[in-house]
Amino acid sequence: MKKEQKKQSVIVLDDEEIIGLYWHRDEHAITQTDIKYKSYLFTVAKNVLNDQRDCEECISDTYLCAWNSIPPSRPRILKAFLTTIVRRIAINRYYSNNKKSNVPSNMTSALSEIESFLDNGSLVEQDYDSKRLGSIISNYLHDLNERQRYIFMSRYYGVNTVDKIASDLGLSRSSINKELVVIRNGLRKKLESEGYIV
Repeated sequence: MKKEQKKQSVIVLDDEEIIGLYWHRDEHAITQTDIKYKSYLFTVAKNVLNDQRDCEECISDTYLCAWNSIPPSRPRILKAFLTTIVRRIAINRYYSNNKKSNVPSNMTSALSEIESFLDNGSLVEQDYDSKRLGSIISNYLHDLNERQRYIFMSRYYGVNTVDKIASDLGLSRSSINKELVVIRNGLRKKLESEGYIV
C-alpha cells in the first residue's frame, strides 16, 4: 500500500502583507521573508563573501535587523530594504574576514574598478561627508538610462559579475564591459565637476 503524500502549498504573501506582519510584531514576518527572499539575499551575500556559512549568518542577521527596524521604519520597497541590510552586513563580514586573511571575492574586483575615483580618502573625508557623495552618485544614476542604471546597480551595489549581468540582459560580456567604461567615465566627470579630486 502506497502512502499518499499530501503536498503542502506554501502561501507567499505580497510585500505589503509581510511588512504588515513586521509592523504587528508577528513572527510569521520572518518566515514569509525567508520564503520569498532567502535565495535572493543569499546571492547578494555570496557576491560579497565566498563562504556559505558566512552567507547564511548574514541572512539570519538581516532578518533580525529587519525585525528590529520595522517598526519604526516602514520600507516602501521591501526587497530594496532587505538588500541594503544584507549587503551592509556582508561587507562588514568581508572586512572582518579580510583582517584575518586575504579572501578573494567579487566585491574586491567590482570595487577596484571605481576606487581610483576616490583614491585620496582622507581628502574626501575632510571636504565632503558621505551623504554628499551619496547624493552626487544618486543624481548621476538618475541621469542614466534604465539599462545603464541596472548595470551600475548590479555591478557596484549587487556586486554581480559581468557575466551574470550580461546573462540577465541577454547581452555579450564585451557589451557590458563597454557600458561599464562609459558609466565609470561619466561618474568620474560628475565627481570632478562637483569638486572631488580624482
